[in-house]
Amino acid sequence: MASSNNDHDQVKAAGLFERLRGKIVKFGLMLKKLGQDDPRRIVHSLKVALALTLISMLFYFEPLYDGFGLAAMFAILTVVVVFEFTVGATIGRGLNRMMSTVVAAVLAIGAHRLATLSGNQGEPILIALFVFVEAGIVTFFRFIPQMKARYDYGLLIFNLTFCLISVSGYRDDEVIRLGFERVSTIIIGSCTAVTVCVFIRPVWIGVELHNQIATNMEKLANFLEDFGDEYFTVSENGQIRDNSSSLQGYKSVLTSKGSEDTMANLARWEPGHGRFRFPHPWKQYLKVGTLTRQCAFKIEALNNYLTSETQTPQEVKSIIQGPSVVISSECGKALKELATSMKKMTKSSSNEPHIAKSKDAAEELKAVIRSSLCKHPADSLHIIQEGAVASLLLEIITCIEKIADAAHKLASQAHFKDVKPTVTPDQGNSVTDGPHHVITIEG
Repeated sequence: MASSNNDHDQVKAAGLFERLRGKIVKFGLMLKKLGQDDPRRIVHSLKVALALTLISMLFYFEPLYDGFGLAAMFAILTVVVVFEFTVGATIGRGLNRMMSTVVAAVLAIGAHRLATLSGNQGEPILIALFVFVEAGIVTFFRFIPQMKARYDYGLLIFNLTFCLISVSGYRDDEVIRLGFERVSTIIIGSCTAVTVCVFIRPVWIGVELHNQIATNMEKLANFLEDFGDEYFTVSENGQIRDNSSSLQGYKSVLTSKGSEDTMANLARWEPGHGRFRFPHPWKQYLKVGTLTRQCAFKIEALNNYLTSETQTPQEVKSIIQGPSVVISSECGKALKELATSMKKMTKSSSNEPHIAKSKDAAEELKAVIRSSLCKHPADSLHIIQEGAVASLLLEIITCIEKIADAAHKLASQAHFKDVKPTVTPDQGNSVTDGPHHVITIEG
């Protein structure tokens, strides 16, 4: 009986060990995937470790330790809370922390001085009044959208610093020393974090925003280029096709506003780097992003017709198929050209021929719908349904034009490089757009 219990315990222990081992392996694979998906995460972790190591040396450098003492802990705390993944976020938090600490320390020392002049009985009353007024005003400022977007962290630190220094029970000279130590250590910590973040494999949030806007255009372009073929062949076998990834990529554009606004606010803190000058027109990126999202919502409505269980008969779809496919394809090509130009940071008008072709197809589409209503009165209801698809395509042309205008304005404001169109020898020597004839002279 005892032997049976021992065997049971051993089996149970082996099972627990296998489950624990499985969890450890799974956790290790997850960490490996995190690093493989974005190796910059590993670099960032090492950068934070380096910054903390450097700032920890304050405790072992006697002149600094004798001057700051335990206040050097604020330097370590600053590195921990300031160091972010991107340069813009790190500089933004660093400057917010430094400036708010300096201003709050000066005001707190002044408030403490005024309170001490009122005597032992009046001092706590005045301190309480100063803290109440300051905390109320600063907290209310955090509700202002412009302040919250860029200075929310600074206002939070302002509140903390003012209260810590003003309510301290030290004499005036001790309060001044406390304020100086806090300000100095926070400046040292912020500068250390910013220096490591900027000079060791920096991650620029402005570049991330730039690439995201261009990628969003490509996602819409992929949908439009594939839409024509998918929509007009969707009913050939009586079943709706499964949407490919290229037809679903646009969905992430619909919810991109929050990330774009955040990246634009952080990018404004970054200094000039590479081809991104200072100041860079980050607000114009937001305008391009807004127009791209508006186009994505039109595409979402278009996708509903593609995935609808009730499909218009194929013979009715074929009426508008020709010009609709041209519009969808040319709009997709125009967006692809705009995305390529933005990624390369070049000024280009290569999208204009595609927009012009889509406009010509739009006029043809209008004429086809008008004539079809007269020729096929029995199918008027189905033609009107297809007219809704045609109307969305026409609206998308307008959206593409607005995106192109905003992108060209961005290229001008950001000083993108001018690219001269390449002209082949035949194109350069041609006088007319007519057919070319080859004449052979036999001697």
